Amino acid sequence: MTDFAPGDRIRMRSLGDDGLPLIRYGFFGSHCLENGTITVMFDDDVSTQTLSDISLVESVSVTSVELELHGGDLLSEPTLRQGLAHLWRAEAEHAGLEIDAIHLIGSGLRDSSDGYVLAELTTGAQHYVLRAICEPNQPDMVIVRAERPNRWDH
Repeated sequence: MTDFAPGDRIRMRSLGDDGLPLIRYGFFGSHCLENGTITVMFDDDVSTQTLSDISLVESVSVTSVELELHGGDLLSEPTLRQGLAHLWRAEAEHAGLEIDAIHLIGSGLRDSSDGYVLAELTTGAQHYVLRAICEPNQPDMVIVRAERPNRWDH
């Protein structure tokens, strides 16, 4: 059984035909208890699809939207790092999220040996930081995501 209600915004991670990661957004339709499948309607397809691997589907939230980008220079080069916040915001809007406010932090503030805080943002009266980090097991992979660190909670 899923925790989704009909009409909930969802995202699905899979691999495309080219072997690269593919993220699709859509809406949850229903679930079938007999066979464990769910129905969804993706933004890029007007027909309803039945999925059997529901582990690939998650609810859309500000913390579930993340970018996975190849290129270690995206973090090491300040001018490229500045663009990551804009790319994430575009992805968040594509996912259907409304970001109330975003405050960019120049070329980022190094907050760990493997990452930077790129921006502070607010959505639904909740405060988040937008971070970019290197994937520990893949140093050429950069992940950009919003987090809610305790030290900045209000």
